Amino acid sequence: MPNASTITEIRHWVVHVPLTKPILWSSGKRIGSTRLICEITTAEGVKGYGETICLLDFVPPVFEKLVVPLGLGRKVTDVEQLTRAAEGAGYYHHKRALVFALSALEMAMWDAKGKLAGLALHEMWGGAYRNQIEMCAYVYIADPEKVAEELIEYRDQGYNSFKLKVGLDPELDVALVRKAREVLGASVNLRVDPNGAWTPATAKRMIAKLAPFDLQYIEQPLPVEDIAGGSLLRASSPVPICIDEGAYTLQETMTAIRMGTADVILVDPHETGGLWQCLKAGAICEAAGIHIGMHSGGELGLTQAAYLHLAASMPNAKIALDTIYQHHADDILKDRIVFDGGHATVPTGPGLGVEVDLDKLETYRTETITSAYLDPDNPDWFAEKPAF
Repeated sequence: MPNASTITEIRHWVVHVPLTKPILWSSGKRIGSTRLICEITTAEGVKGYGETICLLDFVPPVFEKLVVPLGLGRKVTDVEQLTRAAEGAGYYHHKRALVFALSALEMAMWDAKGKLAGLALHEMWGGAYRNQIEMCAYVYIADPEKVAEELIEYRDQGYNSFKLKVGLDPELDVALVRKAREVLGASVNLRVDPNGAWTPATAKRMIAKLAPFDLQYIEQPLPVEDIAGGSLLRASSPVPICIDEGAYTLQETMTAIRMGTADVILVDPHETGGLWQCLKAGAICEAAGIHIGMHSGGELGLTQAAYLHLAASMPNAKIALDTIYQHHADDILKDRIVFDGGHATVPTGPGLGVEVDLDKLETYRTETITSAYLDPDNPDWFAEKPAF
């Protein structure tokens, strides 16, 4: 007789939800978000839902061939065993594929566990250190005047933190930041993300040009592999340095801290291998005196809810959360998460505290992984990292 918390069924959907308008960044063009959504059912009939990033074609097969067999028959409480079993199956050799695929099931396990216990996720993780989570206005526009219009619109909605994508062109990058600071004034938080587009030499020159604009931080200025270069850059930079892609996993987060690579670290449960691993990464950062934010990778409602629970639980989650959630034309939830005055309220229902719309999962189901990389309108173009 299986335990009430034993997983008896796992099914999944790959969905693509369009954005209200395409966005350009230094690695390509994004027209929507492709995500893998997981549903589990326990022996007691409780259902849990999870979501993960699905930008590349390796995610569904790893989920189907590794994660599902490891999850069936396992109790929803056994997230640590699941993680170690997946790594032990040889996937420590393929950590990126592992963490992306694993995190969908792991999130669903936490959601089901919360429903079984009658507790919201943050209540199982030490309680709500904060109930209102500050959100960052995330702007993907490469025209200073159009950037100004969107920034003003966000400011008028109550946002106090703003993020620009740079790494496109040195002169354009400076013009974007100058215009942003001009229209927003000196009192708001302004951050930029080149997505690893700079060499160490370029980064030094760009930081010198951008330093007068009082940036909150520069995110991932160098390619992800250049941990040593990042350490040297941070030591000489008057602007705080943030690591995102350079600290995907728990081990990479520790390496970044040991090497002195980051003033700020962005965590992401999909890139760490699950909510539990993400909490661990946050704790490592807390011990090192490093504040954390959340990476935005095209999150739909399940992930956005998970981010709110994580940010509510971790005292050092003091950085406004990056998000492009509001840029989507729709969601897979019955009721979309609301941003009000640049903040979101932490869900209080059991588990993730949100309800999936199964009809929308079918509406947005896809057999094609729509990449956010490259640019279909410019077939000969590809992103070099570093670009300049």
